[in-house]
Amino acid sequence: MKKILFLASSVALFGSSAAFAADAIYEAPQAPVAQEVAAPAFSWTGAYIGVLGGYGWGNGDFDGGVNGSEDFDGGRIGGFVGYNWELSSGFLVGLEGDVNYDWNEQTVAGADVGTDFSGSVRGRVGYAMDRAVIFAAGGWTATNGYVDGAGVDENKTFSGWTVGGGVDYAFTDKMFGRLEYRYNDYGDKNIAGTNVDFDQHVVNVGLGVKF
Repeated sequence: MKKILFLASSVALFGSSAAFAADAIYEAPQAPVAQEVAAPAFSWTGAYIGVLGGYGWGNGDFDGGVNGSEDFDGGRIGGFVGYNWELSSGFLVGLEGDVNYDWNEQTVAGADVGTDFSGSVRGRVGYAMDRAVIFAAGGWTATNGYVDGAGVDENKTFSGWTVGGGVDYAFTDKMFGRLEYRYNDYGDKNIAGTNVDFDQHVVNVGLGVKF
């Protein structure tokens, strides 16, 4: 009888040990679930600087010593600097200045006539769609007009207004590209005895770095 009880208790003890061992195997703690960290949203707020190149289609109307009109078309190069503030819902405002050089010299009445250095200060408004911004800009602009030859050597600063728009697109968190159109109305000046009225259409392509 004692042998039977010992055998029964041994079987029960072995069964409970096996069950405990099985629980230890099958109830191992699960590895922690990896959680994805969302990338920070891209922002256009901050300062930026860049270079540009493009082409200008200028028109000069002459009245006085010389009468008529002349096209002043040619390439251009320049640089720009500015600051953006991105507001709620993607709206953006900013301020930008630029300096450019135009190659548009023509011969008028035996003299070399054209404009060279120009610049502007413009306010900007736009709408940001993540890395793309559609913008409009407008403000003050000026250019240096000159006449050289036929016994005349004179320069005058023409000033007026500019308006335009375009697209900025960020290729990386720091670098962006630009495509824009501008209309520049430089007003009129008396130069070399002739009243000259000058305006210009411009297309620029730019590359900038934001900080």
